[in-house]
Amino acid sequence: MDQLPLPLEGITVVAVEQAVAAPFATRQLADLGARVIKVERIDGGDFARGYDTAARGLASHFVWCNRGKESVALDLKDPRGLDVVRRLVADADVFVQNLAQGAAARLGLDAATLCAAHPRLVAVDISGYGAGGPYADKRAYDMLVQCEAGLVSVTGTPEQPVKAGIPAADIAAGMYAFSGVLAALVRRGATGRGGPVEVSMLEALAEWMGHPLHHALHGGTAPERTGLAHAVIAPYDAYPTADGGRVLLSVQNDREWRRLAEQVLGRPELGADPAFATNAARVAHRARTDALVGQALGGLDADEAVRRLEAAGIACARLRDVHELAGHPQLAARERWREVGSPVGPLRALLPPVTLPGGEEPRMGDVPALGEHTGAVLRAVGMTDDEIAALRRDGVAA
Repeated sequence: MDQLPLPLEGITVVAVEQAVAAPFATRQLADLGARVIKVERIDGGDFARGYDTAARGLASHFVWCNRGKESVALDLKDPRGLDVVRRLVADADVFVQNLAQGAAARLGLDAATLCAAHPRLVAVDISGYGAGGPYADKRAYDMLVQCEAGLVSVTGTPEQPVKAGIPAADIAAGMYAFSGVLAALVRRGATGRGGPVEVSMLEALAEWMGHPLHHALHGGTAPERTGLAHAVIAPYDAYPTADGGRVLLSVQNDREWRRLAEQVLGRPELGADPAFATNAARVAHRARTDALVGQALGGLDADEAVRRLEAAGIACARLRDVHELAGHPQLAARERWREVGSPVGPLRALLPPVTLPGGEEPRMGDVPALGEHTGAVLRAVGMTDDEIAALRRDGVAA
């Protein structure tokens, strides 16, 4: 049977984007077959290009979020550069921007303006806090939004709140922009009209805060910060093993506790002990519960601890670092790693987590150099080589 094409084959996306939220959204679109034209500043491009040099001289954020795109470097403050973007948008299916609040509107590149001129266009505005309200003009970087959304208040230890180790607000906004584009394209297929899509980092992350938010709204208290432990389940924590590793286990019900007590702790009487027999009791006596589990696992190496827990039907995991994730046996067994091209040669990258069996594999294109595709894209919108040379000479294109 013939393979199905990638679902976004034939869709063209124009993105005036920077940092993580919008680039992460449009990279998902590129992976699924869309042509993504990334418009960057001529003086250094997307500022995420300069975050670090960890990926063999390239910025790790940029490599992660920008494979499979065509880079066009333009000065949008010059009317000629802005005219190129308008020409590109006229033939596009999707436009995405996450410029500073108000900047897109000043350029006429906000979703409302573009959709009024191009009814079939799906246009996405990604912002920190939304277009209205007292925070509309407030600077919004990932860690700031993590604080405003309360994520930091429920992450960390009882003594110290901490931010998430990944840009959670950016990722949340990017994923809702991605799904919003897909929904709008489905609607366009039925109605013939695209329309604006609005996503704010605060509102995206507030949605992800649903459990602690509802816990506080309806229960009266916010969940406590408990490090790697679970706030309302015990035992549910990471415990040191004899070889210096750490193994996290989760007991979800009292039947599992009885199996853990008998088969791993070697203390079957604890299954019926009133101090431990129910989850409520174990949480009330969390320190004693953790001490019992820690003593048992502390005498085993990590491999043996995992083997015994799995034999007892107890959910468990190793506490891995990032290098161990890169060598994870499950990712290797499922052949999730590929190589993508870049200005510094091939780089390892993971396949997108959405798998579409029976279809073409996601298109994991090259990470572009700044302005790598400027000439080709400008020719495609009807500009002559002399016109392109003039734009380069005047610093409007690079």
